[in-house]
Order: sequence, then structure tokens, then C-alpha cells
Amino acid sequence: MSETSPTRKLAAKVVHAAFQVLHENGGEMRSRDVINEVEKRVDLDEWALERYQSSGATRWLTFLRFFTIDCAKAGFMLKKSGTWYLTPEGEEVVNLPPRQLLDEATRRYRLWDAERKKAEGSVGEEAVDDEDADVITMDQIQELANESLEKHIGARNPYEFQDLAAALLRGMGYYTPFVSPRGKDGGVDVIAYRDPLGTVSPRIKVQVKHRKDSVGVQDIRQLMGILQKDGDVGIFISTGGFHRPAIDAARGAHVHVELIDMPRFIELWREYYPKLDDEDKALMPLVPVYFLAESE
Repeated sequence: MSETSPTRKLAAKVVHAAFQVLHENGGEMRSRDVINEVEKRVDLDEWALERYQSSGATRWLTFLRFFTIDCAKAGFMLKKSGTWYLTPEGEEVVNLPPRQLLDEATRRYRLWDAERKKAEGSVGEEAVDDEDADVITMDQIQELANESLEKHIGARNPYEFQDLAAALLRGMGYYTPFVSPRGKDGGVDVIAYRDPLGTVSPRIKVQVKHRKDSVGVQDIRQLMGILQKDGDVGIFISTGGFHRPAIDAARGAHVHVELIDMPRFIELWREYYPKLDDEDKALMPLVPVYFLAESE
């Protein structure tokens, strides 16, 4: 593939826009939100908006997901549980021109790939073209799975999400003698114990927020205020995430307050799903899909 190909030009534009979006949002953002913002910022022509027949995905989005693999292998970004992160190396290149940023990512990716092939005893290097990009990678599968779970959670009402949170705690081995009914909850949505009577620490008080807006520091302080007894632990679950001051307040608190955002909730649901009973599994059922693992 030539360096002036339409494929690489489009890839450079959308990857550069994604880096700018991440940089402007503290270097961390859900992939879905990055993608939505890139679509607003980049001038996408008819060719970029065309859909592949095989996957049904638009060309520009396929390129973004495919070429950010180069960026991840280059050490510029991380992808984990549906969230994209800029690394310190990524912050250093974020202001490069689009083509230069992508060229540097590809150069570093090729160095990584050459070392991998050398270790495996394989040789040869394949150029990437338009059709090569129309391949669903493991990263894309993970992102699509996360997006479907986020969509499912987003469609629940606050009380249904509260039930999901209680189910997760039961899967983790806790008893949940109290799940708040509709109406005022006094700052506690779920109470969880290690034993049926709550005689063993920790005794957990959970606040659940099902909304798009991030939780602020005042909400965290309110939860901290009801952790009055020795052995009390607070958990704040928020589908909209947390503002930085809220995160700082939880980390610096004299009591233990654990924060769980949407990506982490999904990660924990996957981890403890096998331990849920059938009724709780039915709240958000999963199906495992197995692939041959790639050697590193």
C-alpha cells in the first residue's frame, strides 16, 4: 500500500481525532464516546461512510478500530474493558500532524511485530489495504460485546440497575438483606454482609446511580457520612462515571469508599457471572464465545 493511499489518509484523520478527544478528556474515555466525538469532528465523505458488505461496519469506523491496534502495540494507548487510555508516550505524540502520528505508530508496530515473528520463527510482512481493514479483531469483538452490555444496562430503569448491582454482590459471595424499594432510600440503595446477620466485617453500604452524568464530590461525601461504624465500607456504582474531584475524595477518605463505573461493573459481571444463581443471571445473561488465543 502506498503512503498516499486513501485508506491511510482516512485512517490518519480518524486516529488523530481520537487522540485529540482522549487528550482533551484527561486521557481516558469509553470507546463508544470517543467514536461518537470523532464522527462529529471529522469531515467524512461518501467513501468514508460506505459500509462493508461482510461486516456491515462503516469504512471510517473500521479504519479507526483497525489502526488503533498499531497505536496500542506502539505503546501510545491502551484498550481495556471498553475504555481507551492514552499512555505517556501517547501524550507525547498527540500534537503531531495526523500522517506523522500514524506513521510513527506503524513504525513502532512493525518493530514490535518483527520481534514477535523473530521469536516465533516466522518471516514476511504484509501490507495493509482497504480490504485487510475489514477484519474483525479480538479488540473489536471485545468492544462490540461491551457496547451491547452498556446498551442493555442503559435501557434498564434505576431500580432494575439497582437489582443488577445487588445480584453482582451476591455473585461475589455477599448477602443482600436490604435492596431499597422505590422512593427515598436515605442514601443507601443496597446493604451487603459477609454473613446473614452482618456480624462479620466488612458491612457494605452501596449507593447506585443510573444516569449519564458523572457523579460529583458531594455525592461521595454523602456516602462517606453514613459510614459511621467500624467495619463499614462504602461502594458507589455509577453508570456515568465519576468527576476527578469525586475520585480524589474517595481515594483520600478516612473510610473505605470503592468506586465502580460502567466498564468496571461489566468487567466484574463477567468475572462473577458463573457464580450467580439462575435468577440473577437472567437479569443480564451472557454467552461465552471461545477463540484460539494468539501467542504474544
